Amino acid sequence: MASLHPGPGPFVMACDSLAGDVVVNDAQEELGTLGHVMIDVPSGTIAYAVLACGGVFGIGEKLFAIPWRALTLDEERHCLVLDVSRQRLDAAPGFDKDHWPSMADPTWARQVHDYFGVHP
Repeated sequence: MASLHPGPGPFVMACDSLAGDVVVNDAQEELGTLGHVMIDVPSGTIAYAVLACGGVFGIGEKLFAIPWRALTLDEERHCLVLDVSRQRLDAAPGFDKDHWPSMADPTWARQVHDYFGVHP
């Protein structure tokens, strides 16, 4: 497989190459942009994507922790797809840039994974 996809690409990518990518749902509604990719340092895996919605120049922006497994990369459209309606996302537990949740808290992690219907 590596010979078919040399170099960085859809199977191995730098986190910063995804930052700012649009996130859409299955109905092609734009949900926001990928703000950050959070790494679980002890396990060496991606823990969450941080989806940024609304606001102007980062002011008033609402952030959502999205389990990485809930996202799919759409190579052709250069975006990420999250299978959730706009209404469901709006009702999701979110936070702002000055009040991040304790992402290492296992209870919080379970709640976020359950909300988006994926297993950790």
